[in-house]
Amino acid sequence: MEGTRPLTMNRWLLTYACLLSGAFLQGLAMSLFLFPHSIPSGGGAGLALLMNHFFGLPLGFSLWLANAVFLLFGLNYFGFRWTIRTILAVAITSITVSILFAHVPHTHVHIFVDMAAGSIFFGIGVGILIRAGASSGGMVIPALMIANYRHWSPGKVMMGINLIIFMLTALVIDYKIVIYAVICQFFSTNIIDFIYELRISRIRILTTNWRKR
Repeated sequence: MEGTRPLTMNRWLLTYACLLSGAFLQGLAMSLFLFPHSIPSGGGAGLALLMNHFFGLPLGFSLWLANAVFLLFGLNYFGFRWTIRTILAVAITSITVSILFAHVPHTHVHIFVDMAAGSIFFGIGVGILIRAGASSGGMVIPALMIANYRHWSPGKVMMGINLIIFMLTALVIDYKIVIYAVICQFFSTNIIDFIYELRISRIRILTTNWRKR
């Protein structure tokens, strides 16, 4: 028993360290690379951009608000622990977006450079969150439900759902957004699937306990 407690504590600490890192990377991708070009990183971010556009709500608060309804579904479907981890991830992402978007200068080299960087950071962040037994919130929650039910990859399901939000965002803000968003989704969802399917054979640090209980 004494040998298992440090192991359990170490896995717990490492899991939450990965959760914090994944949420921060997601917020970094949104605030520094995608949101300045009004490119939604996903359906939840697209809803946040729409609320910011129509109602002038801060992006960080809009991102949190967009996730509230989906978190209620997540509580019933995935359980309390998963929902708490996701709430923590969404809170960290929203705080990161609010701080970086307001206080860090956005010096962009080129939109495609920002798209590439945003896709990479976002894909890594969301992939880490899913491996840590949480999610990035938003449309990832229904995507995980469908992926669990149909045994499909979470990234591909998420891309399909997000296309609907992207189309609405493009109609309201700029039609070019849907093109940029699809490109970002293509790269980020492939990164998400790569991290999700990655086998860590020597060190078991993460829990993939997002499946329905």
